[in-house]
Amino acid sequence: MHTPDPSLDDAPELKQLYTDFEAEHLNPLWTQLGDLMPMTPTSRAVPFVWKWSTLYPLAQRAGDLVPVGRGGERRAIALANPGLDGVPYVTPTLWAAIQYLGPKEVAPEHRHAQNAFRFVVEGQGVWTVVNGDPVAMRRGDFLLTPGWHFHGHHNETDQPMAWIDGLDIPFVHYTDTGFFEFGSENVTDDSTPDVSRSERLWAHPGLRPLVGLDAKTSSPIAAYRWEHTDAALREQLQLEDEGYAATTEPGHAAVRYTNPTTGGDVMPTIRAEFHRLRAGARTRPRRDVGSTVYQVFDGEGRFVLGGEARTVSTGDMIVVPSWTEWSIEADTEFDLFAFSDAPIVERLHFDRTFISEGA
Repeated sequence: MHTPDPSLDDAPELKQLYTDFEAEHLNPLWTQLGDLMPMTPTSRAVPFVWKWSTLYPLAQRAGDLVPVGRGGERRAIALANPGLDGVPYVTPTLWAAIQYLGPKEVAPEHRHAQNAFRFVVEGQGVWTVVNGDPVAMRRGDFLLTPGWHFHGHHNETDQPMAWIDGLDIPFVHYTDTGFFEFGSENVTDDSTPDVSRSERLWAHPGLRPLVGLDAKTSSPIAAYRWEHTDAALREQLQLEDEGYAATTEPGHAAVRYTNPTTGGDVMPTIRAEFHRLRAGARTRPRRDVGSTVYQVFDGEGRFVLGGEARTVSTGDMIVVPSWTEWSIEADTEFDLFAFSDAPIVERLHFDRTFISEGA
């Protein structure tokens, strides 16, 4: 590409040309090529850690001061990446928040185009009602609210409960594809079953009901229960002990939550996984196109983000922006929930990973 001569920048004719461009809402590529087409991805989002010991008390204070109900809809506090100029996004494509529901409170029903999930790091006693199906929320459970599904929450206990929400709000916002609609003032079913109807129909390993053979955009399973996740990770590490190839790296067990109708990701814009590292295990440093958010479910360890080690423990949330070099080191057995924008990146064939050999 022809490179303009810098000595001409002060030429009156060139200054006038740029003025005329601006007047006509035009912008020349040659003045901003490095910003628009960098040599490698340069996310404005930065690596960051939010400590659960700070998040939860702030959510409690919000619970004392801010009502939940129609209008505000949810007592959800978004994680705002420090590199994104104050917008409430954890990365340019992902939204993450801590949501807090007080004793006996009800969050009214609504629906939106954005895909959402909940992950519970502690507590129980809340049911989320998704398209009329009451789904119990308990520690370690991963729960889906796909786009345009009505959903509300009700707390049946005398204790508050908090969990994390993840959505594709930034991606939907930037693509101008969002819709929103109010639903019931309360919830359409306030019963409290141990197992949701969707689980009774769909959550049987390796078995698919013939009533729904079409491929569904999002998984029909409303809740992926901790007991199954824990068992899968435990068995991978036991198989490794027995000499079988069952882990992604030495001492590193991992599973991906999947849509049983396609075998792919649970939702079209969000991937969710769970990782368990043995005490003393570490991952190889790597870079990935696309962003990932982690929450420590249990244990202690470190994330090395762009060469800087950050010590984390139960409940802490970590963001790894696109093409940031990262690795994990476990001090104890280290359990990590993770979600990412990988389905978007892969569908567009922008995915790329670099893994360091010497670690």
